[in-house]
This record gives sequence, C-alpha cells and structure tokens, in this order.
Amino acid sequence: MYRIAVLPGDGIGREIIPVAVHILKRTADLFRLNLQIEYGLISEEAYAREGHPLPPSTLTLCQNSVAVLLGAVGSPEMDRLPPELRPERAALLPLRKELGLYANFRPVKIFPELIPASPLKKEIIENVDLVVIRELTGGLYFGEKSRVKTAEGEEIASDLLAYSTMEIRRILHFAFTVARQRRQKLTSVDKANVLTSSQLWRETAEELSQDYPEVVLEHMYVDNCAMQLVKNPAQFDVIVTENMFGDILTDQASVLNGSLGMLPSASLGGETGLFEPAHGSAPDIAGQDIANPIAAILSTALLFRYSLQHEAAAQAIEAAVARVLAAGYRTPDLYTEGTTRVGTEEMGALVARFLTAG
Repeated sequence: MYRIAVLPGDGIGREIIPVAVHILKRTADLFRLNLQIEYGLISEEAYAREGHPLPPSTLTLCQNSVAVLLGAVGSPEMDRLPPELRPERAALLPLRKELGLYANFRPVKIFPELIPASPLKKEIIENVDLVVIRELTGGLYFGEKSRVKTAEGEEIASDLLAYSTMEIRRILHFAFTVARQRRQKLTSVDKANVLTSSQLWRETAEELSQDYPEVVLEHMYVDNCAMQLVKNPAQFDVIVTENMFGDILTDQASVLNGSLGMLPSASLGGETGLFEPAHGSAPDIAGQDIANPIAAILSTALLFRYSLQHEAAAQAIEAAVARVLAAGYRTPDLYTEGTTRVGTEEMGALVARFLTAG
C-alpha cells in the first residue's frame, strides 16, 4: 500500500490534477500497485476553510505519504493578503522545507512532434535532452527579509541570499550523481564574478568534483546560461544552480518544447517526494478546459520512478504521452496547423487510452 497525498491547489490545478490522478490510478492498475490516494487542502481553499494556506492537517498528510502530487498555487484572491499569508510564501516554501526537499529535478527533452510549436529553429532544439537541478530550500527565497522606513520616509526592502557549505555540497552531490548516470557532463551555474555566495558555490563544486572524476564539470555565469539555452541548448546535459537562478532558467527551458505546460518536476531529498508541473495556476484560463495536463501527467511518471521505484510504470506513462503527440493531438498552447485541438479532459482520456503495460 502506497499512500499518495493529492493537493489540487488553485486555478488550473483543479482541472489538471483530476486528469493526472486518473493516469496515476490507471497506471497502478496496469502494474498491480496498491495506491491509497488522499486529498488535502492547500492555498485558497485551505485559507477559506482553515485560516491558513498550509493547515497542519495537510502537512501531516504529506509527511505520512510516500509522495505528494501538487497542482499549482496562487490566485487573485490570495494576492490581496499580506505577503506572509500568500500561498507561495506561506504554503509552498514551508512544505518543501518541512519535507526536506532540497533538490528540484526538471527534465527537458524534446518531443520531435512538438518542434513546430517551439519558438526556436529545428536545428537548435532537435537534440535537446537536459536536466536542470535546482537547490530548493535555501537562497533568497528562504533568507531573512525586511522592510524598514528611514527617517526621511524612504522604504528599504531586503532579502538575504545565504548558503552554507552543507547546503551547497548536498545539492552538488545530487547533481554529480545524476550526471554520472547520464552523459557525464555537469554545468554549474552561478554569478561568482559579483556574488560571494556564488564564489563559495564555485569553490565547493571544484572541491567536490574530485570525488566524481568521470564527470566533466564546467562553470557558467547565469546570464550566459540564459543566452546559451536559446543559442545552443543541446550542449547541456545536467545543469545545477541555486534557488532563484533555477526558478528562472527552468521556466525559460520549458519553452524549448513549445509550452510551460510540458515541463514536469520532482522535488526530492526527503522521505516524501513532491511532484508537480512547473507551471503556475494560470487563473486567466482556469475553468475553460484548455489547460495542458501533460506536465502534470509526466510528473506522475516521475512519481512512479522516484518515489515508488517503478521504472516500467514511469516509462509506460511517458510512452503514452509520446504516442498521443505523435498521433497529432494538441491542447491550445501547442496547437499548430495540421494538428487536432483537444481540451484538458480529452487529452487525459487520450493518454489513458494509449497507456499500456508492454
């Protein structure tokens, strides 16, 4: 029996998560896995019912589960609250911290059928197969924050960017291990020419590289990395970077495949894994049956791979998605001339139809 916590969240999260859960159950049935799926509240609905975006009951549920499947958080209603009660700060970040999820794993692999939907030329993206590993529980997002007024009436806001050697070493260990299992190239992204924290990051990477002689380590400034993701993304195998840089770079990398709706993610490091699409709640399209559920579906594949240790199930989901795309079906974000436009629910039904155990 594997307990899975499901947190639909806000906006399109409430549309894509039922689709992803359907694929989760269908895959479990195919491979005869016994799942116990339990739902929890987070963000807007949690605040309305419990008075906080991350109530204790939700945290307890997640801590007692082998994996968490999360939709998305963020809504216009929650944006009216004080910063300390907004879901990104009061729910998502504490959930990652409490579960010990220091490593975010985001794979970007080009589906040949989606090349026409990409803003980049075919020859630039056709061989892209990379992973971005983002440190998830340190840096600016978790550093000390302050807003003070001076005697002259000016307001000064600050966020502390701090990393310890331990935090840097553990995410680099994770990244080196992943690179060793892939094409054995690791690009460490920093801003060591101006940031003291990046200087420690780079020095630690150099020191740790001695433990992984088979992995080629290169360093790259974050601004150059952003440019290279557009100019020559196929050069990358594994990218590792700090929290904010990783947040920005992975959103940029998602568009290589044509849409942020294609990018899954796994947050790892603790006993419980957290799996979620990389996109946000997209309130502007919520409730219209047009959101792309593939990132959420592919996140369930990562759930089978990393939390349930079932590679065959993960590959079955990924193969089903590939078959649906090869058959020409697209949600509106990926639609191009000559393909067939489908909605959120229909895309999920198609993936389920193409899902097989062999």
